[in-house]
Amino acid sequence: MTSVDLTAVAAPGRSAESAASAAAVAAGVTLRELHRLYEHQSAVALLGRIWGRPDNPPIAPEMLRAFGKSGGYIAGAFDEEELVGVTVGFHAAPELHALHSHIAGILPEVSGRSIGYAMKLHQRAWSIARGIPVVEWTFDPLVARNAYFNIRKLAAMPVEYLPNFYGIMGDGINGQDETDRLLIRWELLDDEVAGAAVVGRAHPVDPHGAGCVRVAVPADIEALRREHPRRAREWRIRVREELGTALAQGGRIIGFDRTEGYIVKTEDVA
Repeated sequence: MTSVDLTAVAAPGRSAESAASAAAVAAGVTLRELHRLYEHQSAVALLGRIWGRPDNPPIAPEMLRAFGKSGGYIAGAFDEEELVGVTVGFHAAPELHALHSHIAGILPEVSGRSIGYAMKLHQRAWSIARGIPVVEWTFDPLVARNAYFNIRKLAAMPVEYLPNFYGIMGDGINGQDETDRLLIRWELLDDEVAGAAVVGRAHPVDPHGAGCVRVAVPADIEALRREHPRRAREWRIRVREELGTALAQGGRIIGFDRTEGYIVKTEDVA
């Protein structure tokens, strides 16, 4: 991999900070890093509450402390004085020049205010200020709202399909489903990404364009897991076969449509 020009990385820092600040104001929250022990303890408790695992949160407090000490990214969203959202990331291997965003969540009662969007823009500004041009994370390809958020609002593109990446987690979000994931790569300095940070959406892609195939996903996989677990399992297998195979054969996800699903450009079309 080629070396990174840190002067080029730092140049957009001011605009990234401005976009993050504007998003926070619009969402009605304050975003800041969490450094103190009690803040880390509160963050772990919040994540346990969000994941439905208050006695066994998805990240241990001592791990969070280690991430903070080693320069990782730990940030919180505050509605006045209440912590309502948390994002945690750690540095990837040096040659990747990337931050891996490990976990992020907000309380369900404050959803719909674009707090998650403000949190990602804060993470983008933080990374750019430190010479980090890429953020990566994983998400469940069956969750349509997350696919739309990542691809259409952030202009972050999936690059790899990871079958049953975490194994069975058995929490309030994943249930007993296998944890297939898409690995997202967010090129922070890309023009499309910078534009999405200002207008709140990426340019749409024609789902019926030349050389494109579509991979549909259910409108609400969480409801299916609760009410029709067998159908949810069928969706998992179908998307794994269709999307996983398309990517393994050289296809590229280039967009997401709420009706059509993932838009994949096949390898044999320029």
